[in-house]
Amino acid sequence: MIKLKESAENSLQDKKNLKKSLEDISHQIKTPLTSILIMLDNLIDAPNMDIETRQWFIRDIKKNVNSINFLVQSLLKLSKFDTNTVNFIREEKSLSEIITIAKQKVSALCDLKKVKIESNGDENAKIKCDFKWQVEAITNVLKNCVEHSKTNGKIIVTYGKNNAYSFINVKDYGDGIDEYDINHIFERFYKGKNAKEDSIGIGLALSKTIIESDNGKISVESDNTGTKFKIKYYIH
Repeated sequence: MIKLKESAENSLQDKKNLKKSLEDISHQIKTPLTSILIMLDNLIDAPNMDIETRQWFIRDIKKNVNSINFLVQSLLKLSKFDTNTVNFIREEKSLSEIITIAKQKVSALCDLKKVKIESNGDENAKIKCDFKWQVEAITNVLKNCVEHSKTNGKIIVTYGKNNAYSFINVKDYGDGIDEYDINHIFERFYKGKNAKEDSIGIGLALSKTIIESDNGKISVESDNTGTKFKIKYYIH
């Protein structure tokens, strides 16, 4: 009877969580879709629109489509973790290699904002993980730091190991995170006070899920001099 009651309660909670997730997803997709429809109507209703304005509409439509695509891809990744259907391929990988690939993935954004990422640490520091997923996690952290950095700013990445864990620290020198927002920054769809207009609020939630799947922990510290993400991978 107790087991049946617990099962029923868990099932009810799962349904509530699903309902909330669907509401969140609907809200996130509705805004860019509405913008796309409005811009398409303008393009259709004004066949003689000047080239410059037409190009602006097309670029904005593409930006919104990319935003929806990123959201859908991120949600698909999160859903794999939620349903325990991720096929992990865990092996020993160096933190240096993970960070190098993650830096490459945000290089275009760095060039756009003229932000430099410096990394240094113990080249022998390794963790047992799924390489592809850990690169995804660190990429999302770096992307967040780049987006909140000032033009011509820098980001410092340090990494290493001790007897208890391996670690990656990512420090930016942006405006920092509001004190209230720090407690919610890893929640899905949460957009803080200093979030960018086109932010979806899902990248850091995905990073947290991935890191924790490999016996890790991510935390954040912030003040008006910048933000520091601290990631620890505990030795099994």
